[in-house]
Amino acid sequence: MARQPASDNDKVVPFRPARGCPICGKPATRAAYPFCSTRCADIDLNRWLSGAYAIPASEETPGDNESRD
Repeated sequence: MARQPASDNDKVVPFRPARGCPICGKPATRAAYPFCSTRCADIDLNRWLSGAYAIPASEETPGDNESRD
């Protein structure tokens, strides 16, 4: 059975719109998704490892838990 050539109706439709690289904004590549290159992926990894993406914690005062009763 011979395979038929692809037509315009057979194109893949993405489920979500394409987003840019979170580091530089260039279009993402399949090899380094969601980044545009391994360089941007390494920059992001360094930010995680250095604590730049840490979520700040709020300090609770000792009396906060007692007043909820």
